[in-house]
Amino acid sequence: MSDSQAKSKRMGGRAAKRALRAAPTPDEEKAVRPGMRGGRYLPLTESQISRIHEAVLDVLDNIGLSQAIPSCIELVTKAGGRLSSEGRLLFPRSLVEDTVANAGRDFVLHAQDPKHDMELTDTKVYFGTAGAAVNVVDWETREYRETTIADLYNVARLVDKMDHIHYYQRSMVARDLTDPREMDFNTCYACVSGTSKHVGTSFVLPEHLEEAVQMLHIIAGGETKWRERPFVSNSSCFVVPPLRFAEDACHTLEACVRNGMPILLLAAGQAGATSPAALAGAVVQEVAEVLAGLVYVNAIVPKHPAIYGPWPFVSDLRTGAMSGGSGEQAVLMAACAQMGRYYDLPTGIAAGMADSKLPDAQSGYEKSYTNTLAGHSGANLVYESAGMQASLLGCSYESYVIDNDMLGAINRTVRGIEVNDDTLSLEVMREVCTEGPGHFLGHSQTMDLMQKEYIYPDVGDRTSPKEWKEQGSTDVLQRAKARVEEILSDHYPDHIDAETDAKIREQFPVRLPRANMVVGSLRRT
Repeated sequence: MSDSQAKSKRMGGRAAKRALRAAPTPDEEKAVRPGMRGGRYLPLTESQISRIHEAVLDVLDNIGLSQAIPSCIELVTKAGGRLSSEGRLLFPRSLVEDTVANAGRDFVLHAQDPKHDMELTDTKVYFGTAGAAVNVVDWETREYRETTIADLYNVARLVDKMDHIHYYQRSMVARDLTDPREMDFNTCYACVSGTSKHVGTSFVLPEHLEEAVQMLHIIAGGETKWRERPFVSNSSCFVVPPLRFAEDACHTLEACVRNGMPILLLAAGQAGATSPAALAGAVVQEVAEVLAGLVYVNAIVPKHPAIYGPWPFVSDLRTGAMSGGSGEQAVLMAACAQMGRYYDLPTGIAAGMADSKLPDAQSGYEKSYTNTLAGHSGANLVYESAGMQASLLGCSYESYVIDNDMLGAINRTVRGIEVNDDTLSLEVMREVCTEGPGHFLGHSQTMDLMQKEYIYPDVGDRTSPKEWKEQGSTDVLQRAKARVEEILSDHYPDHIDAETDAKIREQFPVRLPRANMVVGSLRRT
């Protein structure tokens, strides 16, 4: 073969690969998909799990939780709990074990678009957002500014286009809205308008929830349809660690359950501050608090969809500041996920909470190892996995795009390696070595597996130095900024039609300006 023929063949092979890359791959054949099965990373031994479990039962039976509201006391004592002489609500072993055995499991977190539904079964893993950032960082100026309701909607639009961010838990506070009622309503509105994926949010008071639920009924097509497919869940911080109920949050929790809204039971003590500095003790306390919440929820409505969410955070004990990107944080969350698997409960943990103030190298390594351990722990839902900076005090538009690449690669490691007669490739090797060109570049197996076995970054760079220079010598932040601008310039989700949105705006205090949105095919100006 002449040099020109060889070059032509190489160019033809590259063209074929480019064409294959451009062709859409069915979701079920992609290299990674929502709900890959984790569970390979097990930081706790079986004997350690048993000791933690026994300690949890001891805490609930003998220490209990203080400051329970009257309705909580009535519900739990009627179910078998008791109130101590000091006014602490105690949860006997039998009550906890019966509740865990009979709790709701293997349920679906629905999305407005059913293709984004998430099955919380076994060790299926989904990555999503969360947080209550109060600032957005501009990485070019290195300035932090206050978050707005428009930011919340914009990030929802970004998440809507990110293949590896599977749900949108509200990730920031709309600081331009000072009235708590309007903030809660508009937070929910901006999230469900910006993405058709499952949404998580929170409410300060139950009356705030009631207004939002009326809106959700309109979007769903009525209360019955909402209850059949609730596409918004409530993140409930029903406890104030250590081991105290939060009054307003408990009232709101009860209202959410009665309105058919799935609940994330979130307990977030900070090791060394509001939970023990010993990592095992931090796990015990947060697991105990969440199981108390599980008893509470099931006393309201048995088998209600509730997500077990122990989130023990870490303090830098030199300063007392939270350290969301630490190695201790990573192993703590994975241990809590392992306890969730022990109880066979739908489990949500947090990872990706970088301490770094910018989406830089520190941010990358902190997010990578915390998210990797979380994904491999077998937790069903990994919150905070994208976008966050400064231990949840800030977020970055560009981070959502960069972290989407990271999560795709992590999900590929969660998938692992399939070993069977086809993948062992004995016949392929025989063909290439005895009959073929001596390489696998053009083999049918290579072409077939290009999209099914391998995943490719969106903004990450894999070019040669020469190609990189020819393309402008850009770094990942520059490419992410361009991708953000591209999405926000033309991606205006229309899953809520203009007529429905107009009805919502007539009835409720929507504060997201029309200029920020497109409904249907009409750009609002």
